[in-house]
Amino acid sequence: MELTERYSSVDRLLHRLAFDTAEMQVELSGLEDLIYRKVLADTPVNRPVFITGLPRAGTTLCLQLISALEEFASHSYRDMPFVLLPMLWNSFSRRFRQDRAPAERAHGDGMLVDFDSAEAFEEMLWKVKSPAHYESDRIVPWRACDDPEPAQALASHMRKVIRLRQRRREVVPRYLSKNNGNIARTDYLRRCWPQAVIIVPVREPVQHATSLLRQHRRFLDLHARDGFSREYMQGIGHFDFGANLRPIDFDGWLSTAEHTDPLTIGFWLEYWVAAYGSLDEHAATLHLLPYDHFCADPDGGLRWLADVLCIKDRQSLMAERGAIRMAWPHPVDVTSVAPSVLARAHDIYRTLLQRCELTPAIA
Repeated sequence: MELTERYSSVDRLLHRLAFDTAEMQVELSGLEDLIYRKVLADTPVNRPVFITGLPRAGTTLCLQLISALEEFASHSYRDMPFVLLPMLWNSFSRRFRQDRAPAERAHGDGMLVDFDSAEAFEEMLWKVKSPAHYESDRIVPWRACDDPEPAQALASHMRKVIRLRQRRREVVPRYLSKNNGNIARTDYLRRCWPQAVIIVPVREPVQHATSLLRQHRRFLDLHARDGFSREYMQGIGHFDFGANLRPIDFDGWLSTAEHTDPLTIGFWLEYWVAAYGSLDEHAATLHLLPYDHFCADPDGGLRWLADVLCIKDRQSLMAERGAIRMAWPHPVDVTSVAPSVLARAHDIYRTLLQRCELTPAIA
């Protein structure tokens, strides 16, 4: 089902209003801070968790597994569309709150979501606070020394999400973020939150690039048929696929790329090389998760995840093992890909696997 069919005309109007007033909402967030200052003052941001990586690497799976625990707080679809004023919107919207049966998300990958499902919406804040990074055809990565103001705004926003998701007074949850865009700012996040846990799933590059290409084609078709879908993805800052595609320009790779057509496997494989190659210098500060190994050994993978996150309710996490499924490999024709790109991809993959704490067998 297309987004236009899932949302009423009133819903679509509200979303467009929210997207068009994002900067105003950020300005009004100061008023929100003032109104809720007492409860927010007692809401710490301890050891936040950031899940990131290029899309289709397993980031959503990690989010679903972790967000099911009371120990963590994340954005959900109920925060839409006024994500940047979460407490004020929650106070207002609860009067007409509805439930919805789980439905497959737009990616067509079998992931079911409802209004209470965790989702990635914080990129909306980054768009407003760091507009210079969002060029018309690309996104420029953040540096560790960049302006700390966006991080300060995010810290305030984290407290609000934590407070909204706090289910029991004696358990103050930790902020949980799944944001593929954060792969462009891992150094920046580490500087601002030294105690943060940054998890980066790593998937075999050819299969990963194939999945990215398939999604790009899917969203090109969806955006051509459903204008609201394109508006929605652009509004929440998801520039990963389709008509909204703006690749992250790691180390200026877009200016020197051998493959420039996003409708080819070569483009996405070269994007993978740029993205994961950029992690090599600071991989020691990240928790790299070998996605294929994680799916092949769910129990071992979940135990590793519990250790990395210092999870208290390990039993509840282990109970989620049934949600983990192997992504079966697809046959891929890579004859059109430059040999140097293929070789570089395999070299980077092997190097990252060697640095994974959850150690897979390396071929």
